[in-house]
Amino acid sequence: MIKYKLACGDCNETFDSWFASSKEYEKLKNKKLLTCHICNSQRVEKSLMAPKLIHSKNKKKNNSDLIKLEMIKKTVKGYQKFIKDNFKYVGENFAYEARSIHYDKKENIKGIYGKASKKDIQELKEEGIETHSFPWLKEKDN
Repeated sequence: MIKYKLACGDCNETFDSWFASSKEYEKLKNKKLLTCHICNSQRVEKSLMAPKLIHSKNKKKNNSDLIKLEMIKKTVKGYQKFIKDNFKYVGENFAYEARSIHYDKKENIKGIYGKASKKDIQELKEEGIETHSFPWLKEKDN
């Protein structure tokens, strides 16, 4: 894939467009299939574009972003460990189990965690059942 900045010869509008290759651009141009999306003119040409270069500043920024991402993953893993150690896993039955705990009003019941759809979570909240969503990293993502 290649991205070109195109310019209309009639309305002077510039816009970016992606092509499978430079040959594909030439093929579409020769068949008069390139048109300006503003004025429908076929006087569309490639304009000057500067290639995107990676500077040492960008490398440092990317490195910094990776470090931040790793810190976030480490924090999430810590929360996951806490949840696994202190709550009961109920899998796909989360909505059912949450309702059972809420309506039976039993005390000293260990908290639960599991999977629920957005619809289930919304319904639980409408019923006054407090829930919290948490991003869960799978072991292979860690």
